[in-house]
Amino acid sequence: MTDEDTRYEAVRSRDARFDGEFFFAVETTGIYCRPSCPAVTPKRCNVRFFATAAAAQGSGFRACRRCRPDAAPGSAEWNVRADVVGRAMRLIGDGVVDREGVAGLAVRLGYSARQVQRQLTAELGAGPVALARAQRAHTARVLLRTTDLPVTEIAFASGFASVRQFNDTIRAVYALTPSALRSAAPRGGRTVRRAATPTAGIPLRLAHRGPYHAGAVFDLLQREAVTGVEEVSGAPGDRTYRRTLRLPYGTGIVAVDERPGAAKEGLAAHPGGWLDARLHLTDPRDLTTAVQRLRRLFDLDADPYAVDERLGADPRLAPLVAVRPGLRSPGAADPEELAVRALVGPARAARLVCAYGKALDAPCGTLSHVFPEPAVLAEAEPHGTLGTLAAALADGTVRLDAGADRDDAQQALLTLPGLDAATVALIRARGLGDPDVAPPNVKAPDSWRPWRTYALHHLRAAGETP
Repeated sequence: MTDEDTRYEAVRSRDARFDGEFFFAVETTGIYCRPSCPAVTPKRCNVRFFATAAAAQGSGFRACRRCRPDAAPGSAEWNVRADVVGRAMRLIGDGVVDREGVAGLAVRLGYSARQVQRQLTAELGAGPVALARAQRAHTARVLLRTTDLPVTEIAFASGFASVRQFNDTIRAVYALTPSALRSAAPRGGRTVRRAATPTAGIPLRLAHRGPYHAGAVFDLLQREAVTGVEEVSGAPGDRTYRRTLRLPYGTGIVAVDERPGAAKEGLAAHPGGWLDARLHLTDPRDLTTAVQRLRRLFDLDADPYAVDERLGADPRLAPLVAVRPGLRSPGAADPEELAVRALVGPARAARLVCAYGKALDAPCGTLSHVFPEPAVLAEAEPHGTLGTLAAALADGTVRLDAGADRDDAQQALLTLPGLDAATVALIRARGLGDPDVAPPNVKAPDSWRPWRTYALHHLRAAGETP
């Protein structure tokens, strides 16, 4: 079978394991879908496959209104890959093209704009502008359906340069005007939208594929919570994680519920689900960036089937995988913050927040500050390893953003005096989202590759701390 034959079998079986991994379009209807779409399966001769939603849109196809392919979980491939395409996709997801343009993306990657355009188009069927456009369209749809923000404000909040560009894109992607797209929201969505003012926040469903073992993720977040920046409330199984965010245009507060939502049975062979969240932003232009950082924090774009299949074949890990299918490897909402916290620990991190963190204009419960920026810490605590790390983060000697080269970042961290290899490994695994990290002096066989980070999470969750 060819790759396309395999993909068609996934479409025919409505297999949600492949949602976000690829998209298919039907030439007779002009619509593109996710593999698990519940609509009648089209004939093979009428189907085309695309690596990204942007490529399907660029070929003139509209998003399906039943399966909403633009809302599918992101491809796990972009988290695993360390090459320029993977790094570019992470940066585009973080909103770099909207804020800095293709030239800014190219500078961060260390390539020319032409090289970036050529590599992305050759592999994904769409360049950086088209990929960012597809992301802007999805952000606009979320805002139209969940808030009462004026359409003009939504246009610029989504990253569009003009209202005309916004209108043209929404019509091309959804075959509806923005006003019609808002009116087409389900009755329950319209009820939420009336209540979802900028003050009340933006309700979101953060989709994931396959099983999601939320308990271990919330256990870790609760153990590591830094006072003033984070809090976890509620009983296990029904907890809510809340934290502040430092974002490009302002600040934010997010709340994420532990209890996952589930897809309706029968719609897909392997349904996924979602985590309910609510975002309070001082500037709605930060929505896309905030969502992507939450997805990295909760590891929502992972492929649990691939991870569990590999680790479940190991005699030591097999019983652990069976007990905790879909165990995730939490990342970081702010990699620079994570690096400082990995060095100093939660107690000292809380003192740094109290002394140097930016106070919120309106504290919310115990959340009172945003974690201090590296430049502030470098000036306030110039001595010792903390001062050295903060200065390196502030001046760019160490880069931990979504598109950072993991090997380069690790080498730069190891050159800083006082930073040991175990701390650097933690920063690489959590801050840079590397799924295949084994700390020094920990036996992690090659049979666990490329998921050694997940394997160690299984051991820790079972009380077998490496």
